[in-house]
Amino acid sequence: MTDREEALPAGRRLLLHICCAPDATVPARDLTAEGWQVTGFFYGSNIHPREEYVRRLTTLHRLMAHEGLPLEEGPYAPEDWIVHMERSGLMEEPEGGRRCTECFLMQLASAAEAAVRLGCTHLCTSLTTSPHKDVERIARLGTACAASRGLTWEPRVWRKRNGFLRSLEISRELGLYRQNYCGCVASLQGLPVECAL
Repeated sequence: MTDREEALPAGRRLLLHICCAPDATVPARDLTAEGWQVTGFFYGSNIHPREEYVRRLTTLHRLMAHEGLPLEEGPYAPEDWIVHMERSGLMEEPEGGRRCTECFLMQLASAAEAAVRLGCTHLCTSLTTSPHKDVERIARLGTACAASRGLTWEPRVWRKRNGFLRSLEISRELGLYRQNYCGCVASLQGLPVECAL
């Protein structure tokens, strides 16, 4: 534990679940400016193909190094993710449907476990930076995952107050890779072939 960590009140330690580097830009900066001790957490078992996962993770490492924040990586187990979704009958669900709910739940539950292991008291997510995500669903799932581990959910809608536009600007400034699909193999459907490979 660093001197800075020891000097901070225990209640200011927050694990930020990160879906991708561009969506993490605004939360990382704003939470740090507010005095939170932020640790990033990336779980990407949903991301397909592996090369895309590596590209997103590499981009996130660059961002976190630039911001001076630590990053924890969850396990990358795409086969387990696919099997889970198929057994649950969710693989054919439309984008934004029940498969996405289950995926968010898996990510946030993994983040809550990491938060406890790392001694964090609060949990938050970068998912609400995107204008394509259901913030009420994310808040409901995040609150439940945090409570199940004795954590406090830090409810934020990062796309408010031009948060999404700020994330675009910061991503451009830093030259961050911005993907054109959420991540899973099912979310690739409907993209042009050159984008889906």
